[in-house]
Amino acid sequence: MTASLVHPQSAARPPLEPLRVLPPLRLVPEPEGLLQIHTAPYRGSFAAVFSQALRSAGLGSRVLVSQFLKGGVAQGLAGSLWLCGRLQWLRPALPLCLDRPADALVTSAAEDVDPRSAVAEVWTFSRERLLAGDVDLMVLDELGLAVELGYVPAEEVTEVLQRRPAHLDVILTGPAVPEVLMAMADQVTELRRGA
Repeated sequence: MTASLVHPQSAARPPLEPLRVLPPLRLVPEPEGLLQIHTAPYRGSFAAVFSQALRSAGLGSRVLVSQFLKGGVAQGLAGSLWLCGRLQWLRPALPLCLDRPADALVTSAAEDVDPRSAVAEVWTFSRERLLAGDVDLMVLDELGLAVELGYVPAEEVTEVLQRRPAHLDVILTGPAVPEVLMAMADQVTELRRGA
């Protein structure tokens, strides 16, 4: 008796269809950075974002944190802090925090630094780093409030954020964010206190 090499059920099977050729996968050449906004009706949305920035720096990302209206440590560009070797933390060279419009400030001759120029120094440095794209994450704390109070020109902020490099993640924090920036955002997080 001879053995058959054909399985008895294989004769009933239909023939195999030829393999379809799928189009090749398209890989994204560069990661897309996000414009995120963390806002709250009160000042205080910075803490959660700062911990995210610190964690990113600890994992190897280059991070710039710029606080526009927080003084009190007279830091300025020359005295900016470095954390984890990769996070630069910058505040204006002011003896106290700013909470009123720029045109309502009365500066005396005894003051070493004009608040408008101190905030302008932080904005100029941040703008240059943002456009150069030499950081991976940039946190701009209370930038919207600095715009609203007249320390930073709104049109310039919008134009710079539109021109930012594609890989750069930017997080804006604070209680006041202009509508034009809200419309540009990829993600908006609104913090609320419980009722």
